Amino acid sequence: MDNTDAVAALAALAQESRLAAFRLLVQAGPAGLAASKIAQALQMPASSLSFHLKELTHAGLVAPRQEGRFVIYAARFDTMNTLLGFLTENCCGGDPCAPSGTPACAPGATSCGN
Repeated sequence: MDNTDAVAALAALAQESRLAAFRLLVQAGPAGLAASKIAQALQMPASSLSFHLKELTHAGLVAPRQEGRFVIYAARFDTMNTLLGFLTENCCGGDPCAPSGTPACAPGATSCGN
């Protein structure tokens, strides 16, 4: 991932409705959700949701697929993980560490040689 791709992904996520939709799709897993289910869960009009899903798709964060008459959207975990890796590749002064629920370089963390 380069800076341009990272900026596009972060820009797509830097909006409350898109972030909520992406997080919902991450929770749904690889199976994804129909657009109607996303709209219902987020209490969002279909036209607004369509715009937000288009932005997430253009950023490579979600992928749509047709299943019968439904469009199913799923989070692209490969892109999400690449973005996380890009953001943390020089974490902790270059010492390998794995980001988790707590900062990897927090006082007392063992992954940064503390």
